[in-house]
Amino acid sequence: MGFVAVFGAIGFGRFGYSAILPTMQEGLGISSAAAGSLASWNLAGYVLMAAVGGIIASRFGPRLVVGVGSFVAAAGMLLSGLASGMVLASLARLLTGVGAGMVLVPSVALMSAWFDVRRRGMASGVVSSGSSLALVITGPVVPRIIEAGGADGWRTAWYFFAALTLVVGVLTVVIQRNRPGTAADEPAMKGSIWTAETGRNRLKSLDDAALSATIASWAIKPTRTARATFDLSRVFRSRYAWHLGLVYFLFGFAYMVYFTFFQKRLTADLGLSANAAGNLFLILGVASIVCGLLWGIISDRIGRGRAIAINCFIQAVAATLFALCPSMPGLVISAFLFGLTSIAVPGIVGAGCGDQFGPMLASASLGFVTVFLGIGQVLGPYLAGVMDDVFGSLTYSYLLATGVFFVGAALAGFLQETGWAAEKRAGSVTLSAVGQSTTGRK
Repeated sequence: MGFVAVFGAIGFGRFGYSAILPTMQEGLGISSAAAGSLASWNLAGYVLMAAVGGIIASRFGPRLVVGVGSFVAAAGMLLSGLASGMVLASLARLLTGVGAGMVLVPSVALMSAWFDVRRRGMASGVVSSGSSLALVITGPVVPRIIEAGGADGWRTAWYFFAALTLVVGVLTVVIQRNRPGTAADEPAMKGSIWTAETGRNRLKSLDDAALSATIASWAIKPTRTARATFDLSRVFRSRYAWHLGLVYFLFGFAYMVYFTFFQKRLTADLGLSANAAGNLFLILGVASIVCGLLWGIISDRIGRGRAIAINCFIQAVAATLFALCPSMPGLVISAFLFGLTSIAVPGIVGAGCGDQFGPMLASASLGFVTVFLGIGQVLGPYLAGVMDDVFGSLTYSYLLATGVFFVGAALAGFLQETGWAAEKRAGSVTLSAVGQSTTGRK
């Protein structure tokens, strides 16, 4: 349900706009600058509710917030189809962004309540990849809807998106649950790696004295613990949250530069046809379908920080190819590499927040670091556009993105380890110490 909710609110609300924009701009008789401002209104609504929606979801539960967010996003899409001028269109895009912000953060953070740390990255990655499915679907579907609807075909496309997103909202409220029915609110769920029973199974080869010492050093608590408290100050005072937020800011900055000017770089700078640019965009979209699942699993194995660092490094390579290797092979490799990593980071960040703060504060902490992402997404395209005006080419804008990606990769490499990777390291250290002490006694 998290995957489907993100597919509706984010996929249709954000990527659907890119597909509808040309005919919508013509139908409303607005300039390109005005069309760009509509995208800014959508982003402003998203950033606002990513922070507030995360706190609300931590207080009232993700199911309610995601359901309401889907309804709000559907209302925004409906108003987008009804718009006859800039005022109503701006309000519609703002409303769509508000709904999207209420959906993405709680949906990703919800995985912390349902999956232990061994699978949390995989689950969060699956949820965040919902938007990638829209990249593939809107390309072939929207032109057919617009063609069938004539002059008002773009309005019909918005009505179609609104109807599907409304259905998703209803299904979310009916089907989704905030956590397994027998689970406590903290991550120490029965059968997870945090239970004493699992620790004993892993250490059954040790003698009783070594086993007792190891369990004591791990400070393993009973499966059912007291209900976690909702303490937002934990997030604001956390060095991990600020460090992760800085990395997220750098990712958002460079990511939006690459994505925003993708079409213009190919057509205006390099002289490719619209069809050729569309095919490259399709390559990016197809590669992104497996992106969330693949990198979520990798982050479960090697750690959140290392996975983000590798993602940013690969995206830096993709941006470099887009800037300096404008031949078709270079562009294809760039689009594929970027698609293969494009939507992985939000899922990994969500898993990291769940690891560090637990299900109770997962939504609030993810909302907090998403504010950094939003600021980066606003500043990146603006500065890249200024550089394009100054130099008359987007080459230097993509080189800027390359540098920012590399800095993000370096900082991500120093993130505190969380989740299963951190537990494995702590466990191996403890086992080594116990083995040495046991050998000494013998």
